[in-house]
Amino acid sequence: MRFTIIGAGAMGGTLGAYLIRAGCDVLLVDQDREHVAAIEGTGLAIEGADTFTVRGRAVTVDALPATLAGRPLDAVLLAVKAPYTAAALEPVVPLMGPESFVVSLQNGLNERVIAKRIGAARTVGAFINYAADYLSPGRIMYGAPGAFYLGELDGRITPRVEALAGIVRGAFLDRAQVTDNIWGYLWGKTIYGSMLMATALVDEKTADVLGSREDRPVLANLAGEVVRVADAEGVRIEGFDGFDPAPMRFATPRDWAAIDLALDRRAAVSRKSLKTKTGVWRDLAVRHRRTEVDAHLGTVVEIGRTRGLSLPLNQRLIALIHDLEEGRRTMSRANLDELRRANAEFYPDHTAAA
Repeated sequence: MRFTIIGAGAMGGTLGAYLIRAGCDVLLVDQDREHVAAIEGTGLAIEGADTFTVRGRAVTVDALPATLAGRPLDAVLLAVKAPYTAAALEPVVPLMGPESFVVSLQNGLNERVIAKRIGAARTVGAFINYAADYLSPGRIMYGAPGAFYLGELDGRITPRVEALAGIVRGAFLDRAQVTDNIWGYLWGKTIYGSMLMATALVDEKTADVLGSREDRPVLANLAGEVVRVADAEGVRIEGFDGFDPAPMRFATPRDWAAIDLALDRRAAVSRKSLKTKTGVWRDLAVRHRRTEVDAHLGTVVEIGRTRGLSLPLNQRLIALIHDLEEGRRTMSRANLDELRRANAEFYPDHTAAA
């Protein structure tokens, strides 16, 4: 199986480096010319939880057609930020053959965008939860291993997803596996992702916010809104890496003991990772660029709207992150305090443990 990785940053670069080290046929594609030059020159260096450097083939997007020289793409691993999913597909689609397929190595529900462009039959879902950060051209920090699931969008177990999982297990993560419920995992992580977005409102470690008892109600209710949409979509949500999304579901009475357990477990996992803050925090504080909030939570809000559901707390969170993106506010505890006040307004019966 030949791999073409579109987006050789944190997630794509990490997996690509391990695949190259294992002897797989890998072509890394990235729009950052300095990053491409570094990979082609001194190599791609993985640091942190593992340390090694590989020499790999890397090209910019515009050079991809000439590099392929008429050979159709095989397995395309799409690892760009969610807002760029549609744009990243455009130069790829003309290079695909009858057996080509795209795997989303992204957060969110981007499989919906990919399937709309190339068809569900050519789209493979992937849930990834390993931690990594792009450091500089040719350097990626691998923070910690995590869950990795692959699945067809219709739930079938096919030879291609079994082959993919086998390759990932052999080269990178021995926990990689096939699932017949990839949407359950994607929604499960989106539920968790709503809470992670909130941790980026402050300049604090993710684990510290998840572990804060005073922040638990607002985190749980952000997640509860997303669970409500997943339920309306008929999705059987799945947990991962110690996180159980089911207790976040709105109920009377609310099971705060189960909520505390779910968040305690995730905080404990986060404390073991070398990546101490989220990619959203990094986009805001380090890279000074727009985040994925619209592509992630904005998509959920829109799906909820089609189901007649409102997500007022997530909408307030989106607005706060937009303020940070535009420089109208700075990272501080005041942002999370404001979200907590909104939580008390929207959900007066779900603001504190009994």
